[in-house]
Amino acid sequence: MIQVFHNPRCTKSRECLAFLEELGQKYEIIKYLEVAPTVAELELIIQKLGIQPIDLVRKKEKIWIEKYKNQQLSSDEIVAILIQNPRLIERPIIINGDKALIGRPKEVVATII
Repeated sequence: MIQVFHNPRCTKSRECLAFLEELGQKYEIIKYLEVAPTVAELELIIQKLGIQPIDLVRKKEKIWIEKYKNQQLSSDEIVAILIQNPRLIERPIIINGDKALIGRPKEVVATII
C-alpha cells in the first residue's frame, strides 16, 4: 500500500492526498510530526528517494536557518537533526514499495503508482 508522510497543515501535502483520491488509490497516512521516524526508517526513506540527507531538509525553516544553516554536517548528523526536528523533513513523501518521491508537484505521484 502507498504510504504518505503527511503534514495536515501543509497545502501541498493535502493536495497530494486529494490527487491520490482522484486516481482511486488507497493509501496510509503517516503523521510524521506526531511520531517521528526512527533513524533506520528515515535512512531507508532517503535510500528509496535516491537523495542525500541534506536534500530532504526544508532549508527555509526558521530552526534550520538559526541553528544549522552554515554548519558542516555529516549525513548522520543531518539524519539525527531531522529525527529531532521532523518539521524540517520535506513533504509530502510518497512511498510505494521500494520507490519513493517527494510529491511536489502532485502530478509526479502518478509516476510511482
